[in-house]
Amino acid sequence: MAATAAATIGFPQAYLEGKEVKETSSLVTELCRHFYTQGWVSGTGGSITMKVHDASIPKPDQLIIMSPSGVQKERMQPEDMYILSPNGSIVSAPSPKPYPNKPPKCTDCAPLFMKNRRLSLGKRLRKLGYKAYEMRNAGAVIHSHGMESCLVTMLNPQAKEFRITHMEMIKGIQGHGYYDELVVPIIENTAYENELTDSLTKVIEAYPKATAVLVRNHGVYIWGDSWIHAKTQAECYHYLFDAAIKLHQLGLDAATPEHGPIRRHVHSQNHISTKLSVKSGVKDSQNQTEPPRLYCIWLQQRCIVLDIEGTTTPITFVTDVLFPYARENVGKHLNLTYDTAETQEDIKLLRSQVEEDLRQGLAGAVPIPHADEGKEKVIAAVVSNVEAMIKADRKITALKELQGHIWRTGFECNELKSVVFEDVAEALEKWHSSGIKVYIYSSGSRLAQRLLFGNTNYGDLRKYLSGFFDTTIGNKKESKSYKEITETLGVDDPSEILFVTDVYQEATAAKTAGLEAIISIRPGNASLPENHGFKTVTSFSQI
Repeated sequence: MAATAAATIGFPQAYLEGKEVKETSSLVTELCRHFYTQGWVSGTGGSITMKVHDASIPKPDQLIIMSPSGVQKERMQPEDMYILSPNGSIVSAPSPKPYPNKPPKCTDCAPLFMKNRRLSLGKRLRKLGYKAYEMRNAGAVIHSHGMESCLVTMLNPQAKEFRITHMEMIKGIQGHGYYDELVVPIIENTAYENELTDSLTKVIEAYPKATAVLVRNHGVYIWGDSWIHAKTQAECYHYLFDAAIKLHQLGLDAATPEHGPIRRHVHSQNHISTKLSVKSGVKDSQNQTEPPRLYCIWLQQRCIVLDIEGTTTPITFVTDVLFPYARENVGKHLNLTYDTAETQEDIKLLRSQVEEDLRQGLAGAVPIPHADEGKEKVIAAVVSNVEAMIKADRKITALKELQGHIWRTGFECNELKSVVFEDVAEALEKWHSSGIKVYIYSSGSRLAQRLLFGNTNYGDLRKYLSGFFDTTIGNKKESKSYKEITETLGVDDPSEILFVTDVYQEATAAKTAGLEAIISIRPGNASLPENHGFKTVTSFSQI
């Protein structure tokens, strides 16, 4: 049976009996034994699927090894594995073993990685293959029944997400750092695993950055681009689930930066209740009429996203302190760190950006030679381009990454101290104590943002912040960037997010994406168009 199926999909019988397939089957067996000791696949539950890595075959076309259902995972052998084609056909099935062993069965988890539970097994596999293996470039998927993955979904029976922040193990999850908030969607359990297909598909689509999905009272599905990555993430997820459970037992909130006492809130509305108080004739420091004071009661506003320059921090600090420091120290920084992987990556990003700038004929762009032409020439070209980019106030990732690394040195040497407006620290503390999650979205790199808020004239304010977004999520003047932020934060409605900025185009983009938007009026900020249509504040105390 295997020979015919294999020939149909282009894999000869010799390949199915070859080194790559055997090694992958042995690896799945070994991992199942390891996962058994972790309590993830006990009582015949749980499973693992893995691509047969073969450098000569494109990843989407590689075979898949799947552990069988209803067997003792710690006693499995390589010959007990199912071999599946890229489109989900069973290429090879294990032979039955004598009583008391049960006949082999393709795991009930399979449809969760497949097209549709009403279609054939071969067609159903394509759903997960497309979502996890192709869209996410997955190389392995782990299904765990670990106790912590079940209990964490019971902490709040109404919760549709698991959230945790400021834990070291978050760094082990793809695309996340210590200061980020990790969000894992939760779907409801059913009597049969293959009935979870539709709900799993929906959350994979709704949470494009997720690498795991929890199933209430059941377990968790975790994927990675290789078996090593999937295993590493599985270990981190289970650690974080266990930590959240223990924090909850202590009455502490895992989803807040300082992990303080859990606060209970009673909400009566879904949106904003506002009251305006107009003080006519009041002048600000620029001798202009002060906009009406805006007192907002955020009854169910889950998140606030803040711009930095002109919103939390004076524009002059950025233009007169940070930019000049980066410009004056770029050559020194490159000379001292030239051989580090970080700086080489910075140069690589800049070289790629400059090549694009040259194609577009942008002024100030000069070619950056490759390393074999000498360190001095490379540094000189980088310095020239950086100076031109800073002068033009370019909002590009390549520049911002390098600037962040230069500023890090400045803060570490106490040559820099960041400045925030006097109302910022108090407002952050107030919002945080009210249970509102506060995030930063700036054209500066996430590293630069953390440095700025970690070294302010009011101390370290990062404890009040739940995460940071930069231009890697998109341009601040494009609505799709705010849609991406909405998906990342996992709110039910984008109007649950308030965005505060000093830039009209950014406020417009956020509003187009469905967010609430307010414009910050600060000394030195650019003037706004007449009849711009946005509420304005001169201080965070007005929010």
